[in-house]
Amino acid sequence: MRASDARAAATGPSVVRLAPPRLVRSFASALALAAATTVAGCHCGNKDTCDPARGDEDCNGGQVCELVTDGDPMCFDPVIVAGIVYDTADGSPIEGALVVALDANGTPVTDVAVSDAAGAYRLRVPNERDADGNLTGGNVTLRASADGYQTFPGGIRTALPIDLATAVATDGELVVMNTATDIGLIAVPGGGGLASISGNVAAGTGVLVVAELAGGGAGLSAVSDRDGDYTVFNVPDGDYQVRGYAADVQLVPADVTVAGADLTGVDLAVADTPLTTINGSVQIVNAPGGSTTSVVLVVASTFSATFARGEVPPGLRAPRTGPPDVSGAFTITGVPDGSYAVLAAFENDGLVRDPDPAIAGTQIVFVDLPDPAGAVIDLADSFKVTEALVVLGPGVDAPEAVDAAPTLSWVDDSSEDFYELRVYDALGSEVWFQMVPGASGMDLAIPYGGPLDPGMFYQFRATSFRTPGGVPGPISTTEDLRGVFFLPAP
Repeated sequence: MRASDARAAATGPSVVRLAPPRLVRSFASALALAAATTVAGCHCGNKDTCDPARGDEDCNGGQVCELVTDGDPMCFDPVIVAGIVYDTADGSPIEGALVVALDANGTPVTDVAVSDAAGAYRLRVPNERDADGNLTGGNVTLRASADGYQTFPGGIRTALPIDLATAVATDGELVVMNTATDIGLIAVPGGGGLASISGNVAAGTGVLVVAELAGGGAGLSAVSDRDGDYTVFNVPDGDYQVRGYAADVQLVPADVTVAGADLTGVDLAVADTPLTTINGSVQIVNAPGGSTTSVVLVVASTFSATFARGEVPPGLRAPRTGPPDVSGAFTITGVPDGSYAVLAAFENDGLVRDPDPAIAGTQIVFVDLPDPAGAVIDLADSFKVTEALVVLGPGVDAPEAVDAAPTLSWVDDSSEDFYELRVYDALGSEVWFQMVPGASGMDLAIPYGGPLDPGMFYQFRATSFRTPGGVPGPISTTEDLRGVFFLPAP
């Protein structure tokens, strides 16, 4: 059975899907408009008050206990996020995938759902209501993992925000089910059949759990759910240290050996060792006035030198929440022990880390904690950040489906002599490279000449160079999270 044949499984036959799961951008705006019209008005049933401490016991008829802005909690129709987990290569459903919804801070707000044989999953998402009983909205993102597949989001793929206010009233539920709630996973090389590591984090929900191979190697990750449970998939045989990462939480790592069988009961206890504060500064150059950025800590074992990105534990960001606001000094508090890469201008803010390695402050900084210097670490050099090359397509704001080899386009850098254009696949391999002459003020548009396999995701990155004194030096590059495209499965 293909995933597109299972569209009604997640919510029942009365929910109409507007597009198959592999069409990420099609008809999304039409669905949002229809949904916004459908949910207008109060979905508060018998208006019974309830006690959140008792869960949903005070509510009848399938309703749930929700918080009310400036009022007592009441019983309402539940908000359900539903969709299909499928293989991006052929559209087939994936059974046994673990799916959880995260808030803007990367903290799970739902239990973990397990996809069924049709790939379908359902998540009940708590959502505060206003005084009239209407949804207050808010966004969530999805994280999914499964045996034999890359964890989503990861690599060049990011999770799109899902607006809960677009829920559709359906049979006593408010259902969000659209192309953003369908999750395509990419198979790992060699397929599945590897072991898993699972356990419980004493600190509870939203901890990034990473199994780090002794002696180095790529870390494998999971996020603990609302009960603190986690599962790390696709673990090759070897000796691992399992660590938990989140702001304001220090956990005792667990040393384990994987030898062809799943490991359970790998629990992480709370430690009483002190946390660390990291201070630093950002210098923004060659960018519009008033530009601001953010700084994040990436767990070093998950850092990809190819993509210059990795897993960011909840809260290890400056600012901790909200839009980027760093234009000079920054502070990240409550940092647990571990090894981190410190990244500035990681998000889509129109800025990038200056790519010229000859300039101080452009190198990626790594820190190892605990640090002999003490509980407060002051980074020596400021981070040089510059204006990014503007992506014109594909993948301006989100991964973009294409039906043939696309034209890769970006805005010209006015002072360049030439460009290097590289394309990477989601597995981290460079699959295409081309030198591009300077454009003298004209936008660049280069036909892509590399592979385009169904279900695989690709990202193009353009870097501008100039040659003062005959020595090439990079000036700027396209942003870390833009320029992603894919060919849908047939």
